[in-house]
Amino acid sequence: MRATDKGPHPGVVVIGGGFTGLAAAYQLCLEGIRVTVVEQGAETGGLARSFEVESGDRLECFYHHWFTNDRHIMALIRELQAEDEVILRQTRTSIYFSHRIYRLATPSDLLRFAALSLLDRVRLGWLVMRVRMVGNWRALEKLSAEAWLKRLGGHEVYRVVWEPLLRGKFGDLAPEVSAVWIWNKLKLRGGSRGKDGAERLAYFRGGFRALVQRMEQAIVSRGGQILTGTIATGLQLTRGRVTAVATNQGTLPADAVIVTPALPVVARLMGAHLSAEQLASYARIKYLANVCLILELDRRLSDSYWLNVNDSSFPFVGVIEHTNFEAPAQYGGRSIVYLSRYLPADHSHFGLDDDATLEHCLPYLSVIFPQFRRDWIVKHHVWRARYAQPVVTKDYSAFIPALRSPIEGVYLASMAQIYPEDRGTNYAVRDGRAAAAVVAAWLRDHCY
Repeated sequence: MRATDKGPHPGVVVIGGGFTGLAAAYQLCLEGIRVTVVEQGAETGGLARSFEVESGDRLECFYHHWFTNDRHIMALIRELQAEDEVILRQTRTSIYFSHRIYRLATPSDLLRFAALSLLDRVRLGWLVMRVRMVGNWRALEKLSAEAWLKRLGGHEVYRVVWEPLLRGKFGDLAPEVSAVWIWNKLKLRGGSRGKDGAERLAYFRGGFRALVQRMEQAIVSRGGQILTGTIATGLQLTRGRVTAVATNQGTLPADAVIVTPALPVVARLMGAHLSAEQLASYARIKYLANVCLILELDRRLSDSYWLNVNDSSFPFVGVIEHTNFEAPAQYGGRSIVYLSRYLPADHSHFGLDDDATLEHCLPYLSVIFPQFRRDWIVKHHVWRARYAQPVVTKDYSAFIPALRSPIEGVYLASMAQIYPEDRGTNYAVRDGRAAAAVVAAWLRDHCY
């Protein structure tokens, strides 16, 4: 997509076409600033990118939804005049523990959660209530999630409910995870429940790709340009100030640059201009990769949208049956199931090919669902993300890079900087637009 020339200034280059980068570009366009988005992939969207299923419809490579209290993404949708495309539905959450599936969608389900004693069920309910009453999250920064959850709910509640989930997601890094991370997760989900206690989630008609396309159209219609298949390879500086971005397609002049990929990518991009100490600061935050196996089935697998797998020996931490949220008719009548696993990028399973990934997961899926048969699978897909989850450790706020980088005119807006919230499209939009507003103010003072 190309734009017309809007003036003598090169404007801003945004590196990365995920929701952060697109939101930043959109905001810059609103500020009347020329903008170019550089995206190395074939399409924009980042971790919310999509692919085409057999029916011809688009589906996210990694499962996505919004909570009803995700106000930043909803504000953007209103600005794009797309409110009618937001779908709001009640969902069902369950938990697999000790060879049994328990429904945990409402407070009454909690009272029937036989994996815990009655006293521990009360403790679990009290824990969830206490989480929502936390006023100062900074008081939790020096606590691990494990220590805090044990303090609130006791050892047995932790063993049954929380430990398998933390171990399943973070593996050996689980003891390092901050109480702030789990606090925000629980607060966010609790805030998306109706008066009856049931969770309600939101989705975009036609999938997140449909919203991405609206964002792209809004950017291009305002004179911006979006370059896909374009890899940023370095920055060019003049007297310590950025003047251009080098790419595999040529050089893009720039008055300022917003960099949105993961910090290791940022370090490689900016490394020639940073000190060893500055580079080391970008390496302090660890990341987990993700492998997402998607099954297209000819029938329904379960009646749950979200099934937490509370057994860390399984090769996936969740079974997300997307078509218990968005109807199968949207995907040619097929049921869509995501099996998600977080793991270190150097783990042998991250490098398995698609068929080997399927073969590894199927026996475990059959343990949870004894009725499941292999011939239910019409098609399978596997997607991988090298930097899927920053590991939020104790005192995380001390590690987060500043928005303003050490290079004049270069600004950082990565998912590792989303805190105390966890990464997600809602906060990507918030931080992308906030970064753009700061850059626009800097440009007015220094360039325009």
